[in-house]
Amino acid sequence: MKTGTTLNKTNKLVVSWAGGKDGCFACYKAISEGYDITYLLSFRDMKRSGSHEINPKLLSAQSQAIGIPILQTDFISYEQEFKKVIRDLKENGTGIGGAVFGHIETHKNLVVRICSDLGIKLILPLWNCDSEQIITDFIGAGFEAIIVSAKADLFDKVWLGRKIDKEFVSDLRSFHKGVDSCGEFGEYHTFVIDGPMFKNRIRVVNSEKILKDGYWFLDISKYAIEGK
Repeated sequence: MKTGTTLNKTNKLVVSWAGGKDGCFACYKAISEGYDITYLLSFRDMKRSGSHEINPKLLSAQSQAIGIPILQTDFISYEQEFKKVIRDLKENGTGIGGAVFGHIETHKNLVVRICSDLGIKLILPLWNCDSEQIITDFIGAGFEAIIVSAKADLFDKVWLGRKIDKEFVSDLRSFHKGVDSCGEFGEYHTFVIDGPMFKNRIRVVNSEKILKDGYWFLDISKYAIEGK
Protein backbone atom coordinates (compact mmCIF):
# COMPACT_ATOMS: atom_id res chain seq x y z
CA MET A 1 0.00 0.00 0.00
CA LYS A 2 1.20 3.47 -0.86
CA THR A 3 -0.44 6.63 0.41
CA GLY A 4 -0.04 10.29 -0.48
CA THR A 5 1.26 11.91 -3.64
CA THR A 6 3.18 10.11 -6.35
CA LEU A 7 6.84 9.53 -5.54
CA ASN A 8 9.46 9.51 -8.27
CA LYS A 9 11.46 6.33 -7.79
CA THR A 10 14.70 8.29 -8.12
CA ASN A 11 13.90 9.75 -4.71
CA LYS A 12 15.50 8.08 -1.75
CA LEU A 13 13.63 6.20 0.95
CA VAL A 14 14.32 5.21 4.53
CA VAL A 15 12.98 2.07 6.20
CA SER A 16 11.78 1.80 9.79
CA TRP A 17 13.95 -1.06 11.04
CA ALA A 18 13.74 -3.27 14.13
CA GLY A 19 15.56 -6.32 12.78
CA GLY A 20 12.47 -8.48 12.26
CA LYS A 21 10.79 -10.08 9.29
CA ASP A 22 8.02 -7.55 8.62
CA GLY A 23 10.22 -4.48 8.28
CA CYS A 24 12.74 -6.51 6.30
CA PHE A 25 10.10 -7.89 3.93
CA ALA A 26 8.59 -4.41 3.46
CA CYS A 27 12.07 -3.13 2.59
CA TYR A 28 12.53 -5.97 0.11
CA LYS A 29 9.20 -5.23 -1.56
CA ALA A 30 10.12 -1.54 -1.91
CA ILE A 31 13.47 -2.48 -3.45
CA SER A 32 11.69 -4.91 -5.79
CA GLU A 33 9.52 -2.02 -7.00
CA GLY A 34 12.62 -0.04 -7.91
CA TYR A 35 12.93 2.29 -4.94
CA ASP A 36 16.33 3.42 -3.66
CA ILE A 37 16.68 2.53 0.03
CA THR A 38 19.20 4.94 1.51
CA TYR A 39 19.04 4.19 5.25
CA LEU A 40 17.62 1.76 7.76
CA LEU A 41 16.29 3.72 10.76
CA SER A 42 16.26 2.07 14.17
CA PHE A 43 14.86 3.68 17.32
CA ARG A 44 15.32 2.35 20.86
CA ASP A 45 12.83 3.27 23.58
CA MET A 46 14.64 4.79 26.57
CA LYS A 47 11.54 4.50 28.79
CA ARG A 48 11.51 0.71 28.87
CA SER A 49 14.07 -2.05 28.74
CA GLY A 50 11.97 -4.00 26.23
CA SER A 51 13.15 -7.59 26.30
CA HIS A 52 11.99 -7.95 22.70
CA GLU A 53 14.25 -5.15 21.51
CA ILE A 54 17.26 -6.48 19.63
CA ASN A 55 20.83 -5.63 20.61
CA PRO A 56 21.97 -2.63 18.51
CA LYS A 57 25.12 -4.55 17.56
CA LEU A 58 22.97 -7.18 15.87
CA LEU A 59 21.14 -4.49 13.90
CA SER A 60 24.51 -3.12 12.80
CA ALA A 61 25.45 -6.63 11.70
CA GLN A 62 22.30 -6.80 9.59
CA SER A 63 23.14 -3.45 8.03
CA GLN A 64 26.61 -4.72 7.17
CA ALA A 65 25.28 -8.02 5.80
CA ILE A 66 22.69 -6.26 3.63
CA GLY A 67 24.86 -3.36 2.54
CA ILE A 68 22.51 -0.52 3.54
CA PRO A 69 23.70 1.89 6.26
CA ILE A 70 21.75 2.07 9.51
CA LEU A 71 21.07 5.05 11.75
CA GLN A 72 20.34 4.09 15.37
CA THR A 73 19.09 6.47 18.03
CA ASP A 74 17.38 6.41 21.42
CA PHE A 75 14.05 8.13 21.93
CA ILE A 76 11.60 9.29 24.52
CA SER A 77 9.04 10.19 21.82
CA TYR A 78 9.27 7.95 18.74
CA GLU A 79 7.33 10.44 16.64
CA GLN A 80 9.52 13.41 17.53
CA GLU A 81 12.77 11.48 17.10
CA PHE A 82 11.70 10.08 13.73
CA LYS A 83 10.86 13.57 12.50
CA LYS A 84 14.16 14.93 13.78
CA VAL A 85 16.19 12.26 11.99
CA ILE A 86 14.39 12.86 8.68
CA ARG A 87 14.71 16.63 8.95
CA ASP A 88 18.42 16.29 9.68
CA LEU A 89 18.82 14.05 6.64
CA LYS A 90 16.96 16.53 4.47
CA GLU A 91 19.13 19.40 5.71
CA ASN A 92 22.19 17.37 4.77
CA GLY A 93 20.93 17.15 1.20
CA THR A 94 20.19 13.42 1.15
CA GLY A 95 16.93 13.89 -0.79
CA ILE A 96 14.75 11.66 1.37
CA GLY A 97 11.36 11.42 -0.32
CA GLY A 98 9.59 8.70 1.62
CA ALA A 99 9.56 6.13 4.41
CA VAL A 100 8.75 2.43 4.40
CA PHE A 101 7.09 0.68 7.35
CA GLY A 102 6.31 -3.00 7.90
CA HIS A 103 3.02 -2.50 9.75
CA ILE A 104 0.18 -4.88 8.92
CA GLU A 105 -2.75 -3.83 11.12
CA THR A 106 -1.43 -1.38 13.73
CA HIS A 107 0.05 2.13 14.08
CA LYS A 108 -1.24 3.48 10.76
CA ASN A 109 -2.52 6.77 12.21
CA LEU A 110 0.89 7.44 13.76
CA VAL A 111 2.91 6.88 10.58
CA VAL A 112 0.39 8.76 8.43
CA ARG A 113 0.76 11.76 10.73
CA ILE A 114 4.56 11.53 10.78
CA CYS A 115 4.94 11.36 7.01
CA SER A 116 2.29 14.01 6.42
CA ASP A 117 4.02 16.44 8.78
CA LEU A 118 7.37 15.75 7.09
CA GLY A 119 5.94 16.03 3.58
CA ILE A 120 7.27 12.63 2.54
CA LYS A 121 5.67 9.57 0.97
CA LEU A 122 4.34 6.82 3.22
CA ILE A 123 4.79 3.29 1.88
CA LEU A 124 3.13 0.35 3.65
CA PRO A 125 3.74 -2.72 1.47
CA LEU A 126 2.15 -5.16 3.94
CA TRP A 127 -0.81 -3.10 5.11
CA ASN A 128 -4.05 -5.11 5.48
CA CYS A 129 -2.47 -8.16 3.84
CA ASP A 130 -3.28 -11.58 5.25
CA SER A 131 -0.71 -12.47 7.92
CA GLU A 132 -0.40 -16.10 6.91
CA GLN A 133 0.08 -15.08 3.28
CA ILE A 134 2.77 -12.60 4.29
CA ILE A 135 4.77 -15.16 6.23
CA THR A 136 4.31 -17.73 3.45
CA ASP A 137 5.58 -15.22 0.88
CA PHE A 138 8.46 -14.25 3.19
CA ILE A 139 9.58 -17.87 3.39
CA GLY A 140 9.02 -18.40 -0.33
CA ALA A 141 11.19 -15.40 -1.20
CA GLY A 142 14.13 -17.10 0.48
CA PHE A 143 14.40 -15.18 3.74
CA GLU A 144 15.66 -16.83 6.90
CA ALA A 145 14.64 -15.55 10.32
CA ILE A 146 14.64 -16.92 13.85
CA ILE A 147 12.46 -16.33 16.91
CA VAL A 148 14.30 -14.08 19.37
CA SER A 149 11.50 -13.32 21.82
CA ALA A 150 8.02 -14.56 22.69
CA LYS A 151 5.37 -13.75 25.26
CA ALA A 152 5.88 -16.07 28.21
CA ASP A 153 2.14 -16.42 28.85
CA LEU A 154 1.74 -17.84 25.33
CA PHE A 155 4.98 -19.65 24.53
CA ASP A 156 7.56 -21.81 26.22
CA LYS A 157 11.26 -21.11 25.76
CA VAL A 158 11.58 -24.02 23.31
CA TRP A 159 10.22 -21.69 20.62
CA LEU A 160 13.26 -19.44 20.91
CA GLY A 161 15.76 -19.82 18.10
CA ARG A 162 13.28 -21.61 15.85
CA LYS A 163 13.56 -20.85 12.17
CA ILE A 164 10.59 -19.25 10.44
CA ASP A 165 9.69 -21.96 7.93
CA LYS A 166 6.70 -24.00 6.78
CA GLU A 167 6.95 -26.26 9.82
CA PHE A 168 6.85 -23.22 12.13
CA VAL A 169 3.73 -21.87 10.41
CA SER A 170 2.01 -25.25 10.72
CA ASP A 171 3.01 -25.67 14.37
CA LEU A 172 1.89 -22.13 15.21
CA ARG A 173 -1.51 -22.69 13.61
CA SER A 174 -2.13 -25.88 15.60
CA PHE A 175 -0.58 -24.51 18.80
CA HIS A 176 -2.77 -21.43 19.30
CA LYS A 177 -5.31 -20.23 16.75
CA GLY A 178 -5.52 -16.86 18.50
CA VAL A 179 -1.89 -15.97 17.75
CA ASP A 180 -1.42 -13.85 14.65
CA SER A 181 0.74 -15.70 12.12
CA CYS A 182 3.11 -12.73 11.87
CA GLY A 183 3.00 -11.90 15.59
CA GLU A 184 1.55 -8.52 14.62
CA PHE A 185 0.28 -7.92 18.15
CA GLY A 186 3.58 -8.61 19.89
CA GLU A 187 3.13 -12.34 20.41
CA TYR A 188 6.63 -13.04 19.16
CA HIS A 189 9.52 -11.19 17.51
CA THR A 190 12.09 -12.28 14.96
CA PHE A 191 15.60 -11.53 13.76
CA VAL A 192 16.40 -11.91 10.06
CA ILE A 193 19.73 -13.59 9.37
CA ASP A 194 19.63 -14.06 5.60
CA GLY A 195 17.59 -13.34 2.51
CA PRO A 196 17.64 -12.32 -1.15
CA MET A 197 18.75 -8.76 -0.39
CA PHE A 198 21.56 -9.92 1.95
CA LYS A 199 25.07 -9.89 0.49
CA ASN A 200 26.27 -11.98 3.46
CA ARG A 201 24.46 -14.01 6.12
CA ILE A 202 24.55 -13.86 9.91
CA ARG A 203 25.30 -16.99 11.91
CA VAL A 204 24.38 -17.15 15.60
CA VAL A 205 27.32 -18.65 17.46
CA ASN A 206 26.34 -18.35 21.14
CA SER A 207 23.04 -17.50 22.79
CA GLU A 208 21.17 -17.91 26.06
CA LYS A 209 17.44 -18.17 26.76
CA ILE A 210 16.31 -15.82 29.51
CA LEU A 211 13.00 -14.73 31.02
CA LYS A 212 12.57 -10.98 31.35
CA ASP A 213 9.57 -8.64 31.64
CA GLY A 214 7.10 -11.34 30.65
CA TYR A 215 9.05 -12.43 27.57
CA TRP A 216 11.28 -15.35 26.78
CA PHE A 217 14.29 -13.75 25.15
CA LEU A 218 17.13 -15.21 23.07
CA ASP A 219 20.16 -13.28 24.23
CA ILE A 220 22.64 -13.56 21.35
CA SER A 221 26.12 -13.01 22.75
CA LYS A 222 28.22 -14.04 19.77
CA TYR A 223 27.57 -14.04 16.03
CA ALA A 224 29.47 -14.07 12.75
CA ILE A 225 28.92 -12.47 9.36
CA GLU A 226 29.68 -15.02 6.68
CA GLY A 227 29.85 -15.09 2.90
CA LYS A 228 27.12 -16.79 0.94
